[in-house]
This record gives sequence, structure tokens and C-alpha cells, in this order.
Amino acid sequence: MEKLIITAAICGAEVTKEQNPAVPYTVEEIVREAKSAVDAGAAIVHLHVREDDGTPTQSKARFKECIDAIYKVCPDVILIPSTGGAVGMTAEERLQPTELFPEMATLDCGTCNFGDDVFENTMPMMRDFGKRMLENNIKPEYECFEMGHLDTVLNMAKKGQVPGAPMQFNFVLGVPGCTPATVSNLCWLVNAIPAGSTWTATGIGRHAFTLAAPAIAMGGNVRVGFEDNLYLERGVLAKSNGELVAKVVRIAKELGRPIATSAEAREILGLKPLK
Repeated sequence: MEKLIITAAICGAEVTKEQNPAVPYTVEEIVREAKSAVDAGAAIVHLHVREDDGTPTQSKARFKECIDAIYKVCPDVILIPSTGGAVGMTAEERLQPTELFPEMATLDCGTCNFGDDVFENTMPMMRDFGKRMLENNIKPEYECFEMGHLDTVLNMAKKGQVPGAPMQFNFVLGVPGCTPATVSNLCWLVNAIPAGSTWTATGIGRHAFTLAAPAIAMGGNVRVGFEDNLYLERGVLAKSNGELVAKVVRIAKELGRPIATSAEAREILGLKPLK
């Protein structure tokens, strides 16, 4: 098996300090959480940004401020800005981080229920997102919350509407209203991806680590972080994203998977090495 790539989704758009006081809002807090994750073993930081009061934003200026500040303390890290933003944002609002030409960004692969809300990703929106990433030479991480999302994006890749091989998928399982976080569902998805693809498993809430363990054993990669889960274990709030990453590192060690550095992750993902 290749080395394990750990992604830290450090703040998301929905979680709040009321739920866990360590959730970052300010630039300084976001840098603190990114560094804690990288120091613990994360090769990738999946990045949402907030205003200082916690309001989610896709502002190009705010993303640039946070990205520049993270690179000052974590110069090798792979950053994957979100183009998902928050429920209710327009496509153009969500696409703002792509104007900064990141090496990677997320591309959500379909509309789905998201708790009590609907996360809208229509086919025209997805074609627009794919076109932007093709034009800006951005490698997508394809976010699949439902089984049909995978089939949709594979068909789009065949038509040249989104970047193709080698493809990186993130299977986000356990969102209320979406595909449950079971090992059988993860296997179904992994078995349907093209040869030469890479994939990451993200378990939501209590599934964060119960999905991480089989993903590690299957040769996949793992995402954890405050965006997806606020607890280190039942009833125990995590004090940092680094604590969540460190738990994955411990599980991986028990299962015999060494941890990839950011440089090694770039090679595995087919990204250009840093100059």
C-alpha cells in the first residue's frame, strides 16, 4: 500500500464555537488549527474560511489572507479550498477561491439533502465548476455524498466537462439525509472508481474513526477535522484538529500504514512538486 494521506478539514462552514470553543474563525485561529493538524501528520488542509464573527464566506480576499498566512507557517502543505461554501450561496460566490489558482479545490458532484437543508449542485453548476477548473489548471477533489454522485462525475469526465484521470475522490458518508457511513457503502464506491484513481474517506460525526479504520486497511486515505466531527471520543471534545489527526496516525500505525508527507502526497496525487 502507498503511504496514508491525511486531510484535515479544520473549520467547515456550519460548526460553531458554541459547539466546540476550539473551532477557528479568525485568520490567526485558522492558522493555529492548520499548523496543529500539519504538525500532527496531515499532508492536506481542506479549507473553508470565516469572518471574524464566524459567518461563512467565500470571499476571494479572505481566502487569500488565510492561504498566505498558512503558507508562512506550513510552507509545504497542500491546501484544498472549498468551492462548496455554505448552503444557499450562489455558484459564482462559491467559485471565488478558484480565482487564486490553487493546485487543488473541491468539486461537489450533485445535489443532496443536507440535514434539514438542500445542498444544490445542478448539472449546469457542475459544468461551470468543471470548466473553471479546466481553465485554471486546478485538480479537483470530487466530493461524493451519494452513490449517484460518482456515476455523474465519471460521465462528465468522459465528456471532457471536468478534469479526468488521474482523479481524486472524497467519499463523504454519514451526512444526515445522505448515504450512510457503512463499510459496505464505502466498498461499493471504491470498487466503482477508475483504475489509477485515489480516494479519501470522510465519516461524519460518530463515524469519523469507524470509517477511517477500514479506509486505512483498504489502502485509501482519510479526512478528519472539526468540519466533520468535534469529538475525540464519545463525550470528549477535541481540543484541536491536531488531536483528531493524531488519533488517525495512531490507528494507521496499528494497521501498518506509514503517513505521507505533503511532498509524498503530491507525488501520489499526481501534483507538480513545489519549486
